[in-house]
Parts: sequence; structure tokens; C-alpha cells
Amino acid sequence: MATSLLEIQDLEVVFNQGDSSNHAVKKVSFQLNAGETLGLVGESGSGKSISALSILQLLPENAQHQGRIMFEGNNLLDASVKQIRQVRGNQIGMIFQEPMTALNPLHTIEKQICEVLALHLGMRPQQASHRALELLELVGIQEPAKKLSAYPHELSGGQRQRAMIAMALACEPKILIADEPTTALDVTVQRQILSLLAELQKKLGMAILFISHDLNLIRHVSHRICVMKDGELVESGQTEDVFSQPKHPYTIELLNAEPSGAPEEIARSEHKIIEGRDIRVWFPVKAGFFRKTVDHIKAVTDLSIAVAEGETLGIVGESGSGKTTLGMALLKLQDSEGEIYFEGDALHTMSQKQCRPYRRQMQVVFQDPYGSLSPRMTIADIIGEGLDIHELATNSDRDGLIIKAMEEVGLNPLWRHRYPHEFSGGQRQRIAIARALVLKPKLIILDEPTSALDRTVQSQVIELMRNLQKKYNLSYIFISHDLAVVKAMSHRILVMKDGEVVEQGSTDKIFHQPQTAYTRELLEAAFESHQ
Repeated sequence: MATSLLEIQDLEVVFNQGDSSNHAVKKVSFQLNAGETLGLVGESGSGKSISALSILQLLPENAQHQGRIMFEGNNLLDASVKQIRQVRGNQIGMIFQEPMTALNPLHTIEKQICEVLALHLGMRPQQASHRALELLELVGIQEPAKKLSAYPHELSGGQRQRAMIAMALACEPKILIADEPTTALDVTVQRQILSLLAELQKKLGMAILFISHDLNLIRHVSHRICVMKDGELVESGQTEDVFSQPKHPYTIELLNAEPSGAPEEIARSEHKIIEGRDIRVWFPVKAGFFRKTVDHIKAVTDLSIAVAEGETLGIVGESGSGKTTLGMALLKLQDSEGEIYFEGDALHTMSQKQCRPYRRQMQVVFQDPYGSLSPRMTIADIIGEGLDIHELATNSDRDGLIIKAMEEVGLNPLWRHRYPHEFSGGQRQRIAIARALVLKPKLIILDEPTSALDRTVQSQVIELMRNLQKKYNLSYIFISHDLAVVKAMSHRILVMKDGEVVEQGSTDKIFHQPQTAYTRELLEAAFESHQ
């Protein structure tokens, strides 16, 4: 008989706001046994993360709980602030979905890990620093000694996620709650992190509550699965039983929701929307009293790129390969050397003020929707901001354009007076896509636009983006680590590693006749995770 470590009994969570209330979790019960991994699966807004955050009392004050969460004989819902602090990070660790918002932007990675070690284990500064370095090595961060002194914004999305995993594992907790821990990671690193968690689980006898929207991922890591929909538990059982004999229609729908198809074939166009020639982005590394440049971080090195009208160019590569930096350089949101042309106009010779009229035609959807949406603005103001800046709408038709943009990305227009924190990660990403689409640009750079979305919504968003491309003849630069999504979206693919192009060609050629060992490794890791 398995020993039950955590028991959730009839958990209900209601959010009260003014006269209205939102019943987010309804009578959910499950248990987590010692040494096992339990997969909690469902779409954005299904109540997975809310259930997990309830365990450590991390929900806002307007959340009301009913039921019991039993851990070592105590009901955590009744625990005092002092008692719950003893549990948080010490006996129960947590990896959050969005590392940029969970990490403190004012403190180095070293300081943040050392704080956990000092608080819970009473380590002295030197001892804590040594352990922090070991933890960064453990989670596979390259040049860990350098990364200790880095701030969160200086790391790539994948590196930030690994730093947070290191922090969560610092005290060797009995339970690790992993809320979408590999969402921001490329397939090869995803595989490494999952192997790492499995090793640590075996070594420490740790139980893992693994939350994800990706059923294929859950299949590889969990012993049992609980499927959630609209705040309710609709199915649970042993992992292989759920996969081989799913009982609930929703589980069957999730299992069938893999990105598929391909973009509409386009006629070869000589009309280039954007072109970059010999783009170089090197960040100086300064040292010494006089802050002399002693080295460079070579984010992008002498890279040339062109995207034709109506075409999607997929850019793939691991975290830190320079994908996002290249995209930001093309938009002139990152200083760079080289030449950048938008429909033949030389942007590299222009000031930011001169570039402003082009901003309407060149839009971007960022990887982290929570960080890129202002928490003080309503959804209507966020989507309509571009319309106001470029004076594209009168007061009378502004609301209509916002409503249309929300409908195009599958958001209820009645939500337009709400704020970003009231939405799930996937819903926030759709808001970001609507903000870009409302200006009807010619080029959209999509930086991991589907990484926060569950598979069913991913398929819908891919279909939506393909339809919009066909309707408006849009050009996309699609940056992603998810090769299944890249294949479904891209006409051509460019593979990056360490700031350089290692391979490029048509999607069909890259997937069926990869020329380099690195591309083959990426494809093998992606193929393995979807078995």
C-alpha cells in the first residue's frame, strides 16, 4: 500500500469580487503518495494551478476555501502564517509557471537561492554560496559561476526556469509542486529537466505534483493522472489506463489535440517584407576598476535573414541560442550592427523616432504575456493602445475593432473591462495576440506565442494564425522550441545555435532530411516526447 503524503478532500475555491463570485474549483479530491508523480492535467482556466496554489495558501485574499488539505496530520488551510512559512519552500517546494514574475528582478540568482538556504537550513553565506553553485550545476545551467551573479533579466527564459527549479530543490523538499515547469524550455532541455526531476525523486524519495496542459509530457513523467475541466475533476487513474482507455469525452479530446497540418502553400515572392544582413548583437563583458571590456557575449553573430510577403519563417534552437535577440534586433528593439530593411526601406539608418510610423506594420507577441501586459490597464485599453497611438480609430469605432480582435482570438468580448491578473496564462497570451492583430500589420514576430497554451488551444491558435495569414497576406517570424508547432506553422525553418545559423531550408527538408547533428538531436528529442 502506498503511503499518502498529501490529501486534498472536497476542495472548493471561490473568488469574490464585489457582488460577483467565481467558483474556480469545485469539490476536488485527490491524494499524492510518497515517492510518486501525480499529473494534474487540463486546459488554461481548468483550476489546476489554483488547486496547487491553495496547498501553500498562495492565493489572493479574495479567495475563499472549503474542504481540507491534509499534510503530515495538519490541515494546511487552517495553518497560521508562521506554520505555513515553515512548510513553504522547506517541506513543499514549488516551481512556478512564469519565472520572470516569480523571481525578484532586484536580486541576483545567488542571493535568491542563498536566501532560501539561510532561512530554512540556517546556512552561513559562504556555505550557502557553495550550495547555490552546486544547485545550478545540478539543473544544467552552463557557466554556473557566472550565472550566480546574474539578475533574472540577464538570463534566457529557459535559464530562468532552471534557476527557479534549483531554488525549489534547495531544501530537498518532501513534495515538489511543478506548475508547467518545462513550458519555456526547448525540447532537449525539457528532456534533461524531466530526467533530472526523475533522478532527484529517486534519490530523495520526493513526491511530485506535476501540473501541465501537455498530455504527452504528463505521460512520460507521471504514475497517475487527474484530468480537470472547468474546476472539476472529470477523470483520474493510472497513467497508462487513462491513455489506453480514456473514459471522459474531454480526456479523449485532449488526447487528439496535437498540432497538425501545414501552412497554405505560397507562390514564390520576390517582395521581401523584412531583410537583415550581417546582423550582429554582442554584449560587452566589463571587468576591473575602469570597467574595461574583457570579453563579449555573442548573442547573434553576422546572421542574414529574409522573409517574403505571406511567408512564415520558423526559427528554432535551444534557450540562449539567440532566437529572441535576433527578433528584437530586426524590430530595432535591441541595438545591433548590420543592415535591416523593411519593404526596402533602410531601418538601420533611422532613429527610433523615424522608425515610429513603421511600428504599426511590424508587431510582436512576446513569450511572457504576464510581463508584457500592463497590470493597470483593462484588456480594452491594452488592445486599443496601438489604435490610439497610431490614430487608427475614432471613439465610435474603437470599441468595435477591439471586440472584433478579441473574437478573432477566441476571447469573450464581455471580458474587455477586466484586468490581466483575472485571466489564465493561455488567455493572457491570446490578449497579446489580439493586441498585435488589431493594427492589421504586415509582419508579426511571434516569440513562443503558444508556449503558455494547452494543446487544444494551440491547435485553435495555429489554425487562426494560418487563416489570418491567408486573409491578410501576413508575414510571420515564428520563434519557438516546440517543433510540432513550428512544423504546423512554417514554410521555411532556420535552426540557430550559439548565435549562428547551423541549418536552414524548407520545413519538409529540415524535418525529413536534416543535415547537421544538432538538428537531428532537436528532432529526436521532440519525437521522443511525443511518443
